[in-house]
Amino acid sequence: MSDPSAAIAQGSPAVGAAGSAPAAPGVAGAEGSGAAVGSARIAVKKAQLRSSPRLKKLEKLGLYSSCKAEGACKCNGWKSQNPPPTPPPPTPPRAEQPIAVNLLEPCRSCSHPLGDHVTHLENVSEEVMNRLLGIALDVEYLYTCVHKEEDADTKQVYFSLFKLLRKCILQMGRPVVEALESPPFEKPSIEQGVNNFVQYKFSHLPSKERQTIVELAKMFLNQINYWQLETPSQRRQRVPTDDVAGYKINYTRWLCYCNVPQFCDSLPRYEATQIFGRTLLRSVFTVMRKQLLEQARQEKDKLPPEKRTLILTHFPKFLSMLEEEVYSPNSPIWSEDFMVGSPLYYTNSSSPVELSGGGSVSPARKTASALEPTTCFLCAFEGGEKRKSSEPLSHEDTKKARVIGDIPMELINEVMSTITDPTAMLGPETSLLSAHSARDEAARLEERRGVIEFHVIGNSLNQKPNKKILMWLVGLQNVFSHQLPRMPKEYITRLVFDPYHKTLSLIKDGRVIGGICFRMFPSQGFTEIVFCAVTSNEQVKGYGTHLMNHLKEYHIKHEILNFLTYADEYAIGYFKKQGFSKDIKVPKAKYVGYIKDYEGATLMGCELNPSIPYTEFSVIIKQQKEIIKKLIERKQAQIRKVYPGLSCFKEGVRQIPIESIPGIRETGWKPMGKGKEMKDPDQLYSTLKTILQQVKVQISPVKLLYAYFFAFQSHQNAWPFMEPVKKNEAPGYYQVIRFPMDLKTMSERLKSRYYTTRKLFMADMQRIFTNCREYNPPESEYYKCANLLEKFFYTKIKEAGLIDK
Repeated sequence: MSDPSAAIAQGSPAVGAAGSAPAAPGVAGAEGSGAAVGSARIAVKKAQLRSSPRLKKLEKLGLYSSCKAEGACKCNGWKSQNPPPTPPPPTPPRAEQPIAVNLLEPCRSCSHPLGDHVTHLENVSEEVMNRLLGIALDVEYLYTCVHKEEDADTKQVYFSLFKLLRKCILQMGRPVVEALESPPFEKPSIEQGVNNFVQYKFSHLPSKERQTIVELAKMFLNQINYWQLETPSQRRQRVPTDDVAGYKINYTRWLCYCNVPQFCDSLPRYEATQIFGRTLLRSVFTVMRKQLLEQARQEKDKLPPEKRTLILTHFPKFLSMLEEEVYSPNSPIWSEDFMVGSPLYYTNSSSPVELSGGGSVSPARKTASALEPTTCFLCAFEGGEKRKSSEPLSHEDTKKARVIGDIPMELINEVMSTITDPTAMLGPETSLLSAHSARDEAARLEERRGVIEFHVIGNSLNQKPNKKILMWLVGLQNVFSHQLPRMPKEYITRLVFDPYHKTLSLIKDGRVIGGICFRMFPSQGFTEIVFCAVTSNEQVKGYGTHLMNHLKEYHIKHEILNFLTYADEYAIGYFKKQGFSKDIKVPKAKYVGYIKDYEGATLMGCELNPSIPYTEFSVIIKQQKEIIKKLIERKQAQIRKVYPGLSCFKEGVRQIPIESIPGIRETGWKPMGKGKEMKDPDQLYSTLKTILQQVKVQISPVKLLYAYFFAFQSHQNAWPFMEPVKKNEAPGYYQVIRFPMDLKTMSERLKSRYYTTRKLFMADMQRIFTNCREYNPPESEYYKCANLLEKFFYTKIKEAGLIDK
């Protein structure tokens, strides 16, 4: 067969949304069970034929086999001299039909007997015979489809597949659709794109809510795999400006590889979601979404109560969010390397989404208890659990590509399993208000419960006024006027109702309690924040922080990554907490003349990072801290193991390598790097003198410039070690420390050329630090000075090349 694309050179095949092929797959969801009925009927006929006697099978295959008689007969199929009446009379129930098959019966076309048409099948196994019989029944079914199909282009594709199957019977081969391009036709596939979408938008959710999203994704993918596409001619009438030629190619591929193989199982069948990508999904998504939601509304009374919320509330929201990613030109979920290299940024389910007609609306998140997983939406979703290939990636699998480092993946999964439970992560609700909680945690919890909502609204002069939005705008005007008394009310009213300004409003119990009024300048790359306020009796609840986080995500979605605002002395503190500073990243030429200067106010700016999910950032940080805490606890449990003491010294061993001590490496100890031993004594002396002087004395740039004003002073951490410890200052010191050492003694040894190797010098210096830590408690100032000076010393040693860096 030629390229399927060529089969629709002058049109397009197949069944449209209202499917007209006889017993072909109907519209999944909208048209129901035509595919199941047609496939079941053909399967029954195939089973009956395969259980027939061999002579009956030979008669059936002889109809599609060429004559092998001598004389080069050109007959390509045996035809009975006495064909049955058309249509054949119905078979009486439980009546056994007599087997009247005679291999000597002549062919009506070439007069050669049936045996000459089936000589090539004499030694064929039953398995091959049954496979050929299945193809024969598919040929007959396609023949019926060709004659009943009214669309010429559809008829052409059916006829092409009919000829392909007939050729397979003649050559005893397997059907292969010949095409210039083999599946898959686009990467990433629809299935991978939806998997990426689930990871992109919902990876931060607790496990139960995330599982619900996975189930919604399963239902959606199952719908696409059994959805009946509209014909290109129908699509041309509905969307005249669409790329009809491109749609024809994909439509023919879908018919050959996905649709027809549903009822002609001798053809190889592929899942549409695995071989097609974003292009096909864009062409069907709008119609499919509309029909699915309409069907859900019509059948809502048939749904079980526990599934009604999922189907009627959460599935529409899921489709709306997915639709945004399907048609967005910059969505990262359609990148082939999304799981490997793309930074994971998601907009949480309650992020403001612009609406057509008056602003944007953002329903509050639902609690996990309201989300019950399901795998079926009446009969339309019954295949959800059976087809494992459509299952999205699990949360743990999607994490694998993002784990960087030497921590075993098994350990990460084990730790994650202990903290994915929200109760284990956040504790009781009262803990959200503890001193260690993030400022916006209480507000986030209220949003999750539906207590508060966020809406981006604005006035419009081109559309019919929305009463609710106008009431909210009046409420915002009242909040700003009350909370910003130094601003003229007329000025506030003018900006709030200005069509060029929008306001992110905070709604609680149906009334406005706060908001941020802003104006976007997309051409200049920034947004000006004009008013920001929360009503006084609702302050100190984290609403202001959560408002600003929603505004940040809204602007990242619209690809504006800079805020500018004039803040008075009362608002500077708030804006600093939200990431604003006086360091303006926007070039002055970009904003001068665009924003109004306010006397007595400070211009502040904020640069947004598109990789940060601002509304969930504190939760993510908290989870990361919990992961690190768990990993540290596990590491400490390993380190605290008690090892047996060394017994080798009793046997006469005088010395052992440090690394051979049991447990020494588990503590993190590593062998000291080997450095270059200086052979020139003068060079060694000079180097060690410099290092010792640097340890004892810290020379600042000011001292270098004004050396005559300053005398060298001891290093800020070296003062406890400059002189030998005095007995009256540290009672019992010399009973505890058997080998004391100090910097003065080291200086004297250096002058006497005692240090002939670097190791002697480093050993004395290390003894100073070891003695200090042995005698003094860890919380003492001396103990801390020893740690800091030791770090400084080894830095200088490395710089001098005495040990490897």
